[in-house]
Amino acid sequence: MEIDPEGLEGFFEFVLPHLDEKQRRLVAGAMARLIGRGGPTVVAEASGMSRNTVIDGAEAFDAGEEPTGRVRREGGGGPRREDVDPNLLLDLDDLVEPDARGDPMSTLRWTLKSTRALAKALGELGHRVSSWKVAELLHLMGYSLQATAKVVEGAQHPDRNAQFEYINALAGERLAAGQPVISVDCKKKELVNGRKANAGREWQPKGRPERVDVHDFPDKEVPKAIPYGVFDVGANEGWMSVGDDHDTAAFAVNAIRRWWQTMGRARYPEATTLMVTADAGGSNGYRNKLWKVELASLAAETGLEITVCHYPPGTSKWNKVEHRMFSFVTKNWRGRPLTSYQVIVELAAATTTETGLRILAEWDQGYYPTGTEVTDDQLASLLLAGHDWHPEWNYDLRPPRSPARKRRPPK
Repeated sequence: MEIDPEGLEGFFEFVLPHLDEKQRRLVAGAMARLIGRGGPTVVAEASGMSRNTVIDGAEAFDAGEEPTGRVRREGGGGPRREDVDPNLLLDLDDLVEPDARGDPMSTLRWTLKSTRALAKALGELGHRVSSWKVAELLHLMGYSLQATAKVVEGAQHPDRNAQFEYINALAGERLAAGQPVISVDCKKKELVNGRKANAGREWQPKGRPERVDVHDFPDKEVPKAIPYGVFDVGANEGWMSVGDDHDTAAFAVNAIRRWWQTMGRARYPEATTLMVTADAGGSNGYRNKLWKVELASLAAETGLEITVCHYPPGTSKWNKVEHRMFSFVTKNWRGRPLTSYQVIVELAAATTTETGLRILAEWDQGYYPTGTEVTDDQLASLLLAGHDWHPEWNYDLRPPRSPARKRRPPK
């Protein structure tokens, strides 16, 4: 039986601290029997237990010994390691503590802090302790295995919260007046036309998982899908354009155009304005000149006055399309290889929620070249008016022969 050593070591690091001595022996022995030839040696190396202990556990497993009852005879066993070695816990805490405690030049600070690495480092400090004992002590000290958490947003703009309030107030006014408000963004690119692994799991017949490639290294020969989403805040509806060329401002605005032609125009036949909330960067960023030129063309085509409000830099996760649409699309295609553009379109369009989310999707096969330059004269010719409050983030693009609308500053 082929065993992944790192996976086996991780298994023992997690399980053994929760077991008593007898249970540890039996679990190690059972695993050795499961591996077969060479099992005791493999298990001893992965668990930090002695090979003889593993063999004893395997024999107890063969004999059908119960993993309950007295661990050893009354009064048997030595004192706890942390009792006879008072500096053990202090040195272990210094090694694990994420702040600059202990020796700042310790090589362990720049390596993976597995229980095996910690046990080795403690041995170099004069402590005799096994890796499973280290795991047990870490649990007693309040440590646990944890992943990183994406919560640090970096430097915040001083008007960040005020911009949020401005967007919410303006969106509330538009929705109350029956005018459309949409949230737009580009989802991360997805590999296509390859049996590439996709994160997540889904129910499949037992023993018959989807077969995908072992490696998913970047490959220029494997095409990528570019999903651009438009979320209708008032209607709880979404549109996704799946592109196969480049994520440019022209592609982004065409997604908005297709949403209006397919969904928006029928839902808002009396609309005179369209409010768009977007991130601060990317193909729909506030510094992107082509974004404004393309939106001006859309305003002329539809006769709508288009109001754009950008979220402050570093706050893209607050964009509604992210958590009201993209998150559910990701859940719907989890664990499935995205083998073609049509598969991506169908999976996106099949996304629903208990609150009534509905999504339409389309494969956009248009050509969107990069490097399109917009001159200052072109930008100056647009019917573009910034709001009194942060005009670089908040502005209107009017269709021809449309009077300017007055804007109130945020309260």
